[in-house]
Amino acid sequence: MNSTIKVAPVSPDDWERVREIRLASLQANPEAFGAKHEAELIRPERFWRSRLSNSDFILASDESGDIGIMFVDQVDEDFASSCWIRGCWVHPQARGKGVMRALIEYVDSQVHVKPWSEQGLGVWVDNYSAIKAYELIGFENIGDPQPSTSQPGKFYQRMRRTTPLKGN
Repeated sequence: MNSTIKVAPVSPDDWERVREIRLASLQANPEAFGAKHEAELIRPERFWRSRLSNSDFILASDESGDIGIMFVDQVDEDFASSCWIRGCWVHPQARGKGVMRALIEYVDSQVHVKPWSEQGLGVWVDNYSAIKAYELIGFENIGDPQPSTSQPGKFYQRMRRTTPLKGN
């Protein structure tokens, strides 16, 4: 039986849900992120509420609970995009089922109310599965790999896509 993926933005009042899935992502795939599980584990409620006030957090869920997360920040032109997608993660048991595509489709659906028409993100150069997933939904490499400020010695690839504008 196929499960239905629901994608929705969350508010600061949903901080516990965001904290739970963010910690799960950092624990399951620490190599995929600049942040560390141990550091975010001890962050207080006020940190999470503030973070949710300053970025657009989006969760994907199905009947089993929350299975995917991303957050979107506005950026300046230096990023060659109008928004920067961060913290993308899909629960390992939900991978390959369209969760990342559903999250990106939600971002696309907001183009008339948010400045999200030019989407950028960064992915570690050795995270081949994530790069492939992003390419499948239209992201392309831009520029040369960049050195990480959060993890010296590592490099990330900037990727970008343009939202296919809808007539709604």
